[in-house]
Amino acid sequence: MTQMTEAMNGNITEAMKQVAADEKLDPEYIRKMVAKGYIAIPDNNQRETVAVGIGKNLRTKVNATIGTSTDIVNLDEELEKAKAAEEAGCDTLMELSIGGDLDKIRRTVLKNTNKPVESETIYQTAIEAIEKDSAAINIEPDDMNKNIEKQAKDGIDFMAIHCSVNRETLKRLKRQGRNGGLVSRGGSFISSWMVHNDCENPLYENYDQILDIVEEYDVCLSMANAMRAGALTDSTDRAQIQELIVLGELVDRARERGVQTIVEGPGHIPINEIETNINIQKKMCNNAPFYMLGPIVTDIAPAYDHIVSAIGAAQCAKSGADFICYVTPAEHLALPDVQDVKEGVIATKIGAHAGDIAIDMERFGEDDIKMADARKSLNWPAQYDLAMWPDDAKAIRDKRPPEEEDTCTMCGNYCAIKIVNQWLDKADKTAFD
Repeated sequence: MTQMTEAMNGNITEAMKQVAADEKLDPEYIRKMVAKGYIAIPDNNQRETVAVGIGKNLRTKVNATIGTSTDIVNLDEELEKAKAAEEAGCDTLMELSIGGDLDKIRRTVLKNTNKPVESETIYQTAIEAIEKDSAAINIEPDDMNKNIEKQAKDGIDFMAIHCSVNRETLKRLKRQGRNGGLVSRGGSFISSWMVHNDCENPLYENYDQILDIVEEYDVCLSMANAMRAGALTDSTDRAQIQELIVLGELVDRARERGVQTIVEGPGHIPINEIETNINIQKKMCNNAPFYMLGPIVTDIAPAYDHIVSAIGAAQCAKSGADFICYVTPAEHLALPDVQDVKEGVIATKIGAHAGDIAIDMERFGEDDIKMADARKSLNWPAQYDLAMWPDDAKAIRDKRPPEEEDTCTMCGNYCAIKIVNQWLDKADKTAFD
């Protein structure tokens, strides 16, 4: 039984109860939304995780990616990144290693976290083909499913599967053309194989076999957006929309099997197109949870793309996206280090929270309301407790301490709040009638 089939049968699982408690919602609401496919709970039955709900009317969740590259292979550092991401407040992790012993890295990461973990199975399949025959175009289709099953057995909770890249999608891409081309690594592996072998995508053709595997292990499918734009000028083009049509059809087929799905989205996209993309996705994919990658809302801020994506994340959350993959300062430049990971999670968490409170201040902004009271009363301990990252906030004030304990060095003796507390608040309410 999967989370979805349990929900369809009227059963509230422990994972659903956990999500309900975390979100302060009725467990029956969570069950109904899981049954419909509007909420997903990535929770592989091979390992125990902290249940995380992603979808309709829930707090916008944040994913952090880690993983080696062909240039830098350091498993200890990847574990440090995972720890830093968790401490900064990520909800899930994505293990994207492409260098070193991929099985060992994945299994070690899974062993050292109780967060739901995602993978991109095509990476390992393509890399094994390259190491064997020097080219991803020599992938054996059967190896795709073998790696999906291996990673499911290992305990991967949700998988990015590039099932929606088919011949019609590539036809749209070629006919329209792009400034930034195709930037999905998984999409590049699949599309190059298709072109070289003049065949349909095996992941698309053999989708029912994939559903057999993920149903057995209750793996949530993260429907990969291989046609996402890598430049603002390419966003919301015909190739992306064509892929979205296919994704909607694949979501329907997964739900018929009781398999949970999340649909991935852009990418690089101007702010004014974010809401449009989310509305189209929700319509085309029957309200499946929407997973935005970043997004990047300007192409010319390398070294500060975590700030760029925080702006995009806020707009996404406000417009109804459910899940945001962080971006670090190193995006487009280098493999992120531990500090990059921390800064990426923090920026995305802020953006997602800003979008959530724009939807419902009373529900999602409870601590913001309390913070206003703490600042009004100059209650510094309470301000630290309410801060998203208390230690960081306290460290800044402690480094530059004020002469008077109830103020800060920004205004010192001329603190507006202190002045108001001493004079205006004591004035009679009818004094200015």
